[in-house]
Amino acid sequence: MTSFRLALLRLRGAASAMLGASLVLGACSSADPSPTPSAASPSAEASQSSSPTSTPTSTPTPAPSPSPTPRFTNEPDDELAGLIPETVAGVPVVVAPFDEFALTPGDIGTAYGEIGDRFASLVLAYAEVPRLSLYAMRVGGDAVDTEDLEPYLATAGRYVGIAGLDPDPWEEIVVAGNRVWVRPEDNATAAGTQVYTWSSGEYVFLLIGVDDAVNRALVEALPGQPAPSPAPSPPEPRSESPSAVPSSSPEG
Repeated sequence: MTSFRLALLRLRGAASAMLGASLVLGACSSADPSPTPSAASPSAEASQSSSPTSTPTSTPTPAPSPSPTPRFTNEPDDELAGLIPETVAGVPVVVAPFDEFALTPGDIGTAYGEIGDRFASLVLAYAEVPRLSLYAMRVGGDAVDTEDLEPYLATAGRYVGIAGLDPDPWEEIVVAGNRVWVRPEDNATAAGTQVYTWSSGEYVFLLIGVDDAVNRALVEALPGQPAPSPAPSPPEPRSESPSAVPSSSPEG
């Protein structure tokens, strides 16, 4: 409080000094006779009439949009959870409640590089017998093509326990008319394990299970990206039929 009062006193003293100085200057100026204005020269009038050239202001360069950053919080996404069926091939599928797992979109997003940075929400589902785990992610921004997942196949497999980092075992196939990537088991997984990953544009899915009939049933039940229709084969060239040779009529 003391320092505040001292500062206030200093400010008031400075204001009083400035007021006194202005009064003295005003008195001095009023004592002097005011000079008679001289006629302005034509050149001065011309210079005054012409408006000064204004300096153009530079247009600010817009700052680039910030790159997406991984999201390490997960919010309920009922629409995404509603896509997962309750049963597939007679096997119950459990959608894990959002408050019962600690994973976030940013955690699994590390396996999908720049695409994973745009994961906005994550839903987990599983089956106990036979064992199956599904990771479903909503993607923000532009739609993702299944082909776009190819650079991240190795790290996606590693995320769910596949030891090998070689992406060569992955193969693109068509399941229920949709394109998916699939990878078979290796020495670090149970016999019969298959890993699937694919996109529907708005969602990315990663599935691992030990019963491939159940795996494929779940793949079929979820959104996907239709495989391109095969290009129609060119029509076969039509062979011209030989012109009929007129038969000679017998002479009568």
